[in-house]
Amino acid sequence: MSSYRFSPVIKQGWVRAILLLFAFIACSVMVSLITGSIMGISPFASKNTVTNEQLLNIAITSLLINAIAAIALTVTFRRIIDRKPAKSLGLQWTSFEADASIGFCLGAAILGAASLLLFATGNLEWIDAHFIGQDLLLGLLLMVLIALTEEIVFRGYILNNLMESMNKWAALAVSAVMFALAHSSNPGISSVAMANLMLAGMLLGINFIYTRNIWFAVLFHFGWNFIQGPVLGYTVSGLPLKGVLQPALKGPWWLTGGGFGLEGSFITTCLFALALLLLYIAYERNVAAKMIKASQ
Repeated sequence: MSSYRFSPVIKQGWVRAILLLFAFIACSVMVSLITGSIMGISPFASKNTVTNEQLLNIAITSLLINAIAAIALTVTFRRIIDRKPAKSLGLQWTSFEADASIGFCLGAAILGAASLLLFATGNLEWIDAHFIGQDLLLGLLLMVLIALTEEIVFRGYILNNLMESMNKWAALAVSAVMFALAHSSNPGISSVAMANLMLAGMLLGINFIYTRNIWFAVLFHFGWNFIQGPVLGYTVSGLPLKGVLQPALKGPWWLTGGGFGLEGSFITTCLFALALLLLYIAYERNVAAKMIKASQ
């Protein structure tokens, strides 16, 4: 008899969500420490003794290993603690093409709008361009894994479980706070960046609370990170990657994003808030249309 027919081992969904968040953070810290040790860098080493290249290599290696470990951890939680199949993490293929296309295009559109605004105000110019296939391929692989991992963890599992304990809007807000807190130790973090991370958590989760699919969020997350870093050359959540374009930013940190990248810019705050409002209106209208159709 399948164990999926039984109740979860832990009844409260919010407790399961918090437990996975702690396990995810602990896994990330352990992987980072172990990776640094293997590469011969002590976690207590002075910043002056570690080169930026070494830090970047540790970060990339840690992210790759952590992605695999985190997905395995989340699937294990879902099957053993929740007693539900892995597909219930939002991995259904229903409306995949539509959700995925909208997610990717929306991320690209927000990045394009933010870049144009910075360029128009004289705060951005691209000073060089170079194409290295190996760097672009590494960036592609890295961003696919990060997007899939974080969406399975934060939307597929955490938001999913929170919705069993509270209404969908409260669950969306709480999951967004958890998402921001999980990134609060990233290099270059600021108050504006924290606000944007919370808005991003809501933006990535709003489709899920209506569809229970994560593909909109996965493709938005991937498109945003990949175009932002490996293509346009911005820092991605404090992680400097080698991009095809070489941007030169000038102006106040709250406008350009400072060391955190475009995700720390107030321009992004405004664009995220606008996108969230437009998605809310679109989804609510869709729900209303379905209700009218069902009543006829």
